[in-house]
Amino acid sequence: MGLFMLPSISTIPLLQLASGDRISLQVYKFIGAKPGKKAYLQANLHGAEIVGNAVIHQLIEFLTNANETDIYGEIWLVPVCNPFSTNQRTHYFSTGRFNIYDGKDWNRIFWDYEKDCEDLEEFPKYQIDLDAETMRKNYLEKIRLGWEKQGEKIKSPQGVSLSEYYRYHLQSLCLDADYVIDIHSSSNQSIDYIYGFRGREESAKAFLLDYEILLNEYDGNAFDEAFLKPWLALEDSLADLGKSITFDIESWTFELGSGMEMNPESVKKGVLGIKNYLAQKGILSISGFPLPETASHQINFILKTQIKKYYAPAGGMVQSRVDLGKKVNAGERIYQIISFNKEEKLPNLIDVCAEKAGLVFDVATNHGVNQSEYVLTLVEFED
Repeated sequence: MGLFMLPSISTIPLLQLASGDRISLQVYKFIGAKPGKKAYLQANLHGAEIVGNAVIHQLIEFLTNANETDIYGEIWLVPVCNPFSTNQRTHYFSTGRFNIYDGKDWNRIFWDYEKDCEDLEEFPKYQIDLDAETMRKNYLEKIRLGWEKQGEKIKSPQGVSLSEYYRYHLQSLCLDADYVIDIHSSSNQSIDYIYGFRGREESAKAFLLDYEILLNEYDGNAFDEAFLKPWLALEDSLADLGKSITFDIESWTFELGSGMEMNPESVKKGVLGIKNYLAQKGILSISGFPLPETASHQINFILKTQIKKYYAPAGGMVQSRVDLGKKVNAGERIYQIISFNKEEKLPNLIDVCAEKAGLVFDVATNHGVNQSEYVLTLVEFED
């Protein structure tokens, strides 16, 4: 009988405030009795998107009641991974999507090694006869050397901006991970889904969600992209040399539920899917997992080109909006605006109809809109 697990808990000081107080991160590390892969999970990168904190809390409770022999490798958990955004408020409402110092989206600031690597075409030529694991170690060492240069900037007299300082500490936690899961929610209200990358479609089944946005185009500055994009680039370079390799390195973004809410159903789906995924990857050894339905689970893969946002054609109040998750036909009314005016005329009702058939994927929390403000998102069905 193995010993029950107690995590190693680390507090990482981030920023000292003018008051002398410190903003910090807290990391929970579960180290198994046997060696294996490293999984890194974080939540709440955007301030209003708090569902992932409940997911991580339940995972911590689950793992502390497991045996140390149930884990092969390491599981690192970081709730409230962006305390700057989590604490940001306007009146009672969490904002925290954008850094108030520079206006940048907190999830568009991360370091992408591919953009710094000067010999990505040459490196594979000297590695092509090596096995995949040796190649992985050599490439990871190159990434680490590039990362050390980022750390040197922080220590320089010139210093760095808050975005650079913050990303350095956060990304340092997952550079050597095998699997990264970044848990978000809609800033509005949304169905549950994941973002994933090419070559990892089979792994996505383990999360047991119905929808995945398959990323084929990306700039590398989002957290999931910055982690995996260098490895995708290496795979492409090897393919150009005639060697097809898909490294067992994966990155996922969960989108669970709505901003500023703890939706119990979304939390339940997140916890179940992550446990099942970690079992499928061999990190967790628990009875009944991976679930038998994993292999046959059907996912609807969505391309970014299918995602269509609808913006208000006039200012007013939204009513008769179709429900989240509903399928609509082309030409069907998806919402109506009560449009007032200052022209001594009666209010006007404006019907907005779907351009193409699709699924209501995301809806705005606010039913009062100015002209050109966001109302909802449809995922259009492919012809």
